[in-house]
Amino acid sequence: MNPTITHIRFDLASPFKVLHLSDNHLCLADERDDERKNLLAQRRQKEFDSQGKGVMPHLNEQLAYAKENNLPILYTGDLIDFVSNKNLETAETLFKDMDYFIAVGNHEFSLYVGEAFEDEAYKMQSYDFVQKHFKNDLTFANREMHGINFVAVDNSYYRFTFPQLEKLKKEAEKGLPIVLMLHCPLHTDELYHLIMDDLHFPCAYLTGTPEPLLKPYDDYRYRQQKPDEATDAFIDYVHSCPSIKAILAGHLHESCESALPSGLMQYITGGGYKGYAREIEFF
Repeated sequence: MNPTITHIRFDLASPFKVLHLSDNHLCLADERDDERKNLLAQRRQKEFDSQGKGVMPHLNEQLAYAKENNLPILYTGDLIDFVSNKNLETAETLFKDMDYFIAVGNHEFSLYVGEAFEDEAYKMQSYDFVQKHFKNDLTFANREMHGINFVAVDNSYYRFTFPQLEKLKKEAEKGLPIVLMLHCPLHTDELYHLIMDDLHFPCAYLTGTPEPLLKPYDDYRYRQQKPDEATDAFIDYVHSCPSIKAILAGHLHESCESALPSGLMQYITGGGYKGYAREIEFF
């Protein structure tokens, strides 16, 4: 495996490394799931199988690399592609003995992929079932490592909430430098034009895209990605908070880096199902 190597300066007394992974999209189902879900698994496996070997070889290689190099895993969502007994059981088993911390993605709560408008009410249909398979809280969690506070926030549906904002402010009060972990990257004009103009996607899949730039979106994507008051407030705080030093994200399936207007860097790691991984040294 050849991960992207990234160095992020924090002026630490003791540098340390982590492995940033995202978007492996496990597509598994068995007799415990209905026929529709098993057919979905077959169809989605073809979509995410980049080498004709399934998505498991990449994930197995990534986990082996983390073990061999004693690297904690920072995961930014879409480990699974949809809710199924087999997906969640496999994820829990694979990561049971791993040192990991996760920010949840939209597919962690997707029941059949694209069959409904995904909002908070939709998510709550599967939230408890999904949550019990992961070690840390999926809505908001923090973990301190080597003097850095890693804060994972669920923005899987392109929005933040006021309770999440208040919790983030409490974390900032601790005085430690913060690395924010999200699934969906925050809007930058650079990312927007990369996705819309260079990659020719129908929408930018970013959190906080200004409304004038949402005009090319269809109605579904417009309603889905239009930021609300809480989302704008959360992002404004991220821009202004000196404790937040970096953002890790996924969702786009391509690896790239982009700075917010404040200069805060986002490090986006591409789809694990393609073999992408990012080894980060904090120093």
